[in-house]
Amino acid sequence: MNTLDLASVYEFVNENIDSFHENRIRTIQNLKLKQILKRKNPYLFKAKNINSAPELVSSVMEAFLSSSEEGLFGGFLEALAIFVNEMTCSGQKSSAPGIDLEFNRDNIRYIVAIKSGTNWGNSSQQRALRENFRAAIKILRQSRHVTHVQAVLGMCYGKSKDVDTGEYLKFCGQSFWTFISGESNLYIDIVEPLGYEAQKRNEFFLQEKTGTYNRLVGEFIKEFCYESGQINWPKLVSFNSGNMKSLT
Repeated sequence: MNTLDLASVYEFVNENIDSFHENRIRTIQNLKLKQILKRKNPYLFKAKNINSAPELVSSVMEAFLSSSEEGLFGGFLEALAIFVNEMTCSGQKSSAPGIDLEFNRDNIRYIVAIKSGTNWGNSSQQRALRENFRAAIKILRQSRHVTHVQAVLGMCYGKSKDVDTGEYLKFCGQSFWTFISGESNLYIDIVEPLGYEAQKRNEFFLQEKTGTYNRLVGEFIKEFCYESGQINWPKLVSFNSGNMKSLT
């Protein structure tokens, strides 16, 4: 394993964190009211006695943005992990379905699926991961240059014990970053460069967010409120869940 150059890691983060912020801003600029209303449960809002248009829009907007940002940042962390491993183990982005990283160390071919955190998928997605591991292992074992293949599920953050499931190893948080880099403090070292110009970028994001929020509230009142200003719940529920059409 080669020694990790932290200066190069910092440079990579500074250069590539821009894409996360740009995508984050693009998401908020392109947000559509009906896009986010379709994804949320209108019955829940009524049960919670949310009768204010600004409060309802804020709730659905925040939930959508939180999910979106988690996905965007997960992509950034995956790219960072591959970059780190490329320096330490000559790792590379995998071309196998569902596998993110491949590298050799101590005569073992590691195939790694990278997830953001511990709550990364439901039972169907976890089953698909196991199938992807089996398929990749089967192909690699056909090569005479590969004698031992080890599947790994790596999670970039979270606190969990290392686990050998019998089909793959599972590393989380500090253990994962140490596994791909050989540096036990890397999970802490990468925090500082993540804040590069974060305040300036976040100020612009908040300006865009406020503008989008005001726009969506206006659209919601026009589309889903009575002239009195009260929410037209039948119309909102019908938009979200109505799908029965006459067969005659």
